[in-house]
Amino acid sequence: MKTDSVIRNEGMKVLIKHLGKVDAERFISLILKEPFDYTKWQKALER
Repeated sequence: MKTDSVIRNEGMKVLIKHLGKVDAERFISLILKEPFDYTKWQKALER
């Protein structure tokens, strides 16, 4: 099982690779400042 630190680092690398540094930071900012339900978000993406 991966540690929280490893998952965080891998997640950031993926975000930066696909969004770039600035938009990866913006994404994290958006997630932190707004109430966020990952399950509802995933279901909305599937539609």
